[in-house]
Amino acid sequence: MIFTTTIQTGAGYWNPIIWLFSFGLISILIYIIFTLIAEKSYKKDTEQTLPFLSGNIEEREEKLHVKASNLYWGFKTSLEDYYKFISKLRLGSDAIINDYFTWFIFTLAVIFLIIFGGMLL
Repeated sequence: MIFTTTIQTGAGYWNPIIWLFSFGLISILIYIIFTLIAEKSYKKDTEQTLPFLSGNIEEREEKLHVKASNLYWGFKTSLEDYYKFISKLRLGSDAIINDYFTWFIFTLAVIFLIIFGGMLL
């Protein structure tokens, strides 16, 4: 039996030895190009490694954090009347499961009435 490493497919052939050779050759070429063209004045652990923020000093991480209240500010202000109305419909002062379950049952009953009421007509 002749040992062959080429696999014939409907779209051509695949030979792992050729792929390994090509990968090695391309890796060597990339390394040569990188060493010839790369910036040589780069100094690790200096000001060059700091993030560029258009010349501004980087703020503390706490100041850069976007709070959830700011994230939905536009929705909350534009729907403020709706939130006032819907908060009056809540049964309790805290968001408890009974409120959600009551609204779920009420909504489910309305959906059943629409579906089965339409069937009866």
